[in-house]
Amino acid sequence: MIKIGVFCAASASIDESYFESASQVGKWIGENGYTLVYGGADMGLMECVAKATKASGGNIIGVVPTKLEENDRVSELPDQIVHTQNLSDRKDEIVALSDYLIALPGGVGTLDEIFHTIAAASIGYHHKKILFYNTNGFYNTLLKALSEIAEKGFIRHSLSDYYDVVDSLDQLTERIRI
Repeated sequence: MIKIGVFCAASASIDESYFESASQVGKWIGENGYTLVYGGADMGLMECVAKATKASGGNIIGVVPTKLEENDRVSELPDQIVHTQNLSDRKDEIVALSDYLIALPGGVGTLDEIFHTIAAASIGYHHKKILFYNTNGFYNTLLKALSEIAEKGFIRHSLSDYYDVVDSLDQLTERIRI
């Protein structure tokens, strides 16, 4: 079974269009018989993508750090919970468990997950790309910054080694071909 890791916001105070997009991705995961691997929180886009996955028949693995459990913020939707000590362990587990990685819009935590994943790939810990799901051009500024950093010689390999950008389910389906 194909496992799709999703990095995304835990915030609920964001534009509704991001929830709609996360719901579409979750539905796509479930309808395709994929497994969602995500941070396991019961809030924001994390809970939204999990609800849509579950409602569409998908399986869910929540990767949950201790603090999330201590703060009683663990979603009830996962079919399986993987317990981790901290956020660093959670990122490593999500990457290890996933066949593909999607970055929906998110804040500092999502950016941390993205950069952690790219940095690990850059030194050979894995060969997985991030698929930026660029809802409403959310990642345009970050992608421009990454391009400028590469142009200045601070990134050794082609950026295409580390990520692709999609902004529709059709494009996502094209990138995830088995």
